[in-house]
Amino acid sequence: MTLGHLMVEARAKLVKSLELTSVEARIEVQMLLQRVLGVGRAYLIAHSERVLNDAEKNSFQTLLQRRLAGEPIAYILGEREFFGLNFKVTPATLIPRPDTELLVELALQRISKQKPCKVLDMGTGSGAIALAIAHTCPIADVLASDASAAALAVAQENARALGLTNVSFVQSDWFAAVGTQQFDLIVSNPPYIEADDPHLIQGDVRFEPVTALVSGAEGLDDIRKIIGQSAANLSAGGWLLLEHGYDQSSRVRNLLEAAKFESVFSACDLAGIERASGGRISA
Repeated sequence: MTLGHLMVEARAKLVKSLELTSVEARIEVQMLLQRVLGVGRAYLIAHSERVLNDAEKNSFQTLLQRRLAGEPIAYILGEREFFGLNFKVTPATLIPRPDTELLVELALQRISKQKPCKVLDMGTGSGAIALAIAHTCPIADVLASDASAAALAVAQENARALGLTNVSFVQSDWFAAVGTQQFDLIVSNPPYIEADDPHLIQGDVRFEPVTALVSGAEGLDDIRKIIGQSAANLSAGGWLLLEHGYDQSSRVRNLLEAAKFESVFSACDLAGIERASGGRISA
């Protein structure tokens, strides 16, 4: 079987089994083949008549079967791009998603590019948010925290791979190990899914760590905790920015206002959904 025929057959299987669009399935098949053959996308297009040897074919079929079973492509390949950077991901971390790039953009708009500032990213996972901020703003001093030692190890490995020296790490259950440190900005993509949300048994999230997804009956337990405790660790005029669920923006704004945050707002992702909210404490 030629490379071209193999791609067509595999794409059809992904469309049927996972209900992907034809475009999504084609991209995923190409990604798997690029990994097996150690080539770029252009090679696959230019060499569609190539015949794979048995070892290559078996390696590809092994990866394809994992994907057909529903395992996320990011976990199969062990990496995902976020904010123009490549991140290692494992089942110990959430998979960075394009929606979360909004949180990074909001953070960068609120920290100084001319003078040092301190940033805390809580629940850092793979380190995507913290490292994107640290990479884009080298003058920032970023602290990344996570309660999971396994996730923190992945974030530290990503920092080393990116050559970042302006980020440090601490294992902490939210503010427990942060102490009295003061920050100009606190940012977090915390768990915010309701415990009985049917999406938990669908798609990629079936394979992601539940503790990084679920937060009580309303999905707001961790957000309440962060809002309630963050003021003690924010410098005068400091900002708190949070990602949340598609239908939680008004409730998160109410929580911020009840905690005496000022300039409370919500921001929309590329789909026009209010995906992040924040506010600042009095200067």
